[in-house]
Amino acid sequence: MTLLMSSIDHLNEFLPELIELRRHLHAHPELSGDEHQTAALVAGELRKYGWSVKEAVGRTGVLAELGSMNGPVVGVRVDMDALPVEELTDLEYSSLRDGVMHACGHDLHTCIGLGLARVLALEQSHLLDLGVRLLFQPAEEIAQGARWMRNDGATEGLDALFGVHVSPDLPAGQVGIKSGILTAAAGELEIEIVGEGGHGARPHQSVDAIWISANVISGLQEAISRRLDALNPVVVSFGRIEGGRAFNVIADRVRLLGTVRCLDGALHQKLPLWLEETVQAIASSLGGVALVKYRSIAPPVYNDPGLTNLVELSANAILGKEKVRRLNQPSLGAEDFAELLQGVPGTMFRLGVAGPKGCAPLHNGQFCLDESSLEVGIKVLNASILKWIEDHSKLSCDKQ
Repeated sequence: MTLLMSSIDHLNEFLPELIELRRHLHAHPELSGDEHQTAALVAGELRKYGWSVKEAVGRTGVLAELGSMNGPVVGVRVDMDALPVEELTDLEYSSLRDGVMHACGHDLHTCIGLGLARVLALEQSHLLDLGVRLLFQPAEEIAQGARWMRNDGATEGLDALFGVHVSPDLPAGQVGIKSGILTAAAGELEIEIVGEGGHGARPHQSVDAIWISANVISGLQEAISRRLDALNPVVVSFGRIEGGRAFNVIADRVRLLGTVRCLDGALHQKLPLWLEETVQAIASSLGGVALVKYRSIAPPVYNDPGLTNLVELSANAILGKEKVRRLNQPSLGAEDFAELLQGVPGTMFRLGVAGPKGCAPLHNGQFCLDESSLEVGIKVLNASILKWIEDHSKLSCDKQ
């Protein structure tokens, strides 16, 4: 890795500036699809570094390129959106927007991308006939932004794609690496149970939609454990129930909203029909009718073994082997990075962000990451990109 330690030595010169930028983004979070100010700030910074920039790629996304786009091109994706979560950290730079917070670390992701852009701009002479493309993606939290960017051509011509996501389960200074399936396929499940209303004192004269809904919720869990292969886990969780009008009136309609997760892509494609049939059978057996809607959120993230090995080697060189952990289990969380991997090999690693006192979980109002992880994320991605460039430069020379 002859290129690794050249321009990265300059990182410390502007790291404080990146930290201040991250704190600004943290204080001014924007929800999915509304990242206008964030995108404008990102585009302005990238232009200062000398990158070619396209805005409004995938609605509020930003795409930046450096080097030649006619040869092999490597990409990096970072996301920018915040969550509808009330911040409870009491930080000096806490969110200034009520009910909106960077509770998933996307403010750090954005600044990792900007720091990487600044470092790589100093490496332009090493690109030769290769190119680097940065994707600053909107709307990851609603699993739409990756599809928007891909539909706008953001992945066309890419030969590899790298990604990073913070992990409160790992201490700052460490990274987690996993080849193969990293995150689950996910879907949104909506069920409307239709019964027949009546007096609460005479339930036998009605069809109780609440009772049927309770059976659907418990019956689905039983059906999963007995009708599906336990070696291919499926998780169904309901997060919202709406129904009923009065304490003494049997509800005629109940609406259930939930999420479905599984690790097997083929099984995920079969689940909508299986869920429809299972819910209908439970509802009809109790005298009701079920209306079932299923929306696929994201396929599984599959980490390419070769690219994952490249990241591991690069992280070992930068951090030392003791700071690079091989993850044994995938996550049942979803990540629309998977949408960008349709036809493009890629890999995503976990970036430890827990401080000495730990870190609250993702999507929690007390989530507070250790900012020293910013430097680690930039260094590992920079090393991985330069290693990829070095390998492909050798291939080009060999062909000549």
